[in-house]
Amino acid sequence: MQHYKILWADDEIDLLKPHILFLENKGYEVVPLNSGNDAIEEMAKQFFDIVFLDENMPGLSGIETLKEIKLIYPNIPVVMITKSEEEHIMEDAIGSQIADYLIKPLNPNQILLSVKRLLDKNRLVTEKTNLNYQQDFANLSYQMGEDLDYDGWSEIYRKLVRWELLIDQTNEKSMSEILQMQKAEANQKFANYVKSNYQGWINGQAHPLLSHRVLKEKVFPVLEQENLFLIVIDNLRFDQWEILEPEISKLFEIDKKETYYSILPTATNYARNALFAGLMPAEIENNYKELWTSESDEGSKNKFESALLAANLDRSGILKKFNYHKILKVKEGQKIAQKLDDLMSAPLNVLVYNFVDMLSHARTDMPMIRELAPDESAYRELTKTWFNHSSLFEVLKKLADKKVKVMITTDHGTIRVKKPEKIIGDRDTNTNLRFKVGKNLNFNAKTVFHMAKPEEFKLPKLNLTSSYIFALEESFFAYPNNYNQYVNLYSDTFQHGGISMEEMIIPFITLKQK
Repeated sequence: MQHYKILWADDEIDLLKPHILFLENKGYEVVPLNSGNDAIEEMAKQFFDIVFLDENMPGLSGIETLKEIKLIYPNIPVVMITKSEEEHIMEDAIGSQIADYLIKPLNPNQILLSVKRLLDKNRLVTEKTNLNYQQDFANLSYQMGEDLDYDGWSEIYRKLVRWELLIDQTNEKSMSEILQMQKAEANQKFANYVKSNYQGWINGQAHPLLSHRVLKEKVFPVLEQENLFLIVIDNLRFDQWEILEPEISKLFEIDKKETYYSILPTATNYARNALFAGLMPAEIENNYKELWTSESDEGSKNKFESALLAANLDRSGILKKFNYHKILKVKEGQKIAQKLDDLMSAPLNVLVYNFVDMLSHARTDMPMIRELAPDESAYRELTKTWFNHSSLFEVLKKLADKKVKVMITTDHGTIRVKKPEKIIGDRDTNTNLRFKVGKNLNFNAKTVFHMAKPEEFKLPKLNLTSSYIFALEESFFAYPNNYNQYVNLYSDTFQHGGISMEEMIIPFITLKQK
């Protein structure tokens, strides 16, 4: 056990000798003192890991001593000890940033528990988390060997994310490398599962909830009962939702936490258009040609989302007023927050936030952002930092006090790519690193998912001979003629468009007012 030093100030310190001996027998060093002034003087001479203060000392009281300590040593945990259970004393102590609050008569194990919680928590959490993951490792491996369906794969992914977040909270990441290897194995098996089943999903066989069915099954039924704000955060992975949930749960109850599957390609111009249109991409092109932007067209591929949503509502017989806003800049988000009351009159409000998508692109293009988010854990934390200072958080704070339903979802996720996959294509082949569409594509058929006949997957064809290929797991496509440039530029970046749990299994959250 690490050596810890405790300062204990109490005007009746001699009466506490049994407790001090108890702590010393447990390996802690205790410095006993009689007053708050003595405590402050002693802390100037030597470092202490934790301070115990009696609340009712003559001279400088415990609360006054606490305030003096926090001015000079803000990060040292202080435990307040008192005979009184009066609420105002507790509130005063808590407001002065105590770490714990104990009431006399003291119990030795009560004291030890407080010390361990404050000083040994990280070590104990690390040991327990690593042990628990080791025990669950075999269960997860066994489950991945079973004949899982789409719900089973969603459950596997959610469990792996849970372990990622738990290991993030530990001091020592010894299990992290093992977890990443298990996650890679899961993605390999998941990719094989999708390759074997995806065409059947698209053509009516048993299937998970897919992008083009989300509004009909999850959103439209709610509109019959109450007004709704649907918030779509582009590129939001399930693990990123998990890191935001504690912040959002301060405002709302999490009514339902579900997942759905993004269609292929897991790219904005396909998945999000399908989400709003309620149709697969080829169906959009066939029925609303003026609202479909193909890979060969210039400019934004998502400029008709509002019109596609309007057509979807009309086809469904829901002729209700709705507002649609895409937020790309800070000022646009601030305007939404300011005029929220005006939006409340519409039965449906759709807010699309593009920040997470911009973050993933910025991390690719800007070395400084890559330095700030060198790994998955840091990338999640960067997402949380954005959210805590975003206009979206302000909007949610206001919506928490309104009589309105709130749903949060996304269009697809991203995966951190590591393995280059060589491909040859003509000049008209699209630029996405995780999927390619074009004619005369040359690739290794064993390491991709090839859609030779896009129409069988309800995807548009650029020409009669065009086909689609999708990167699997952590791979990305690179051309042989500038292979090293691609590898140096794009390896270890977050990309989307292909087949992985991170890209396809995505959150759909329903909130309700507390």
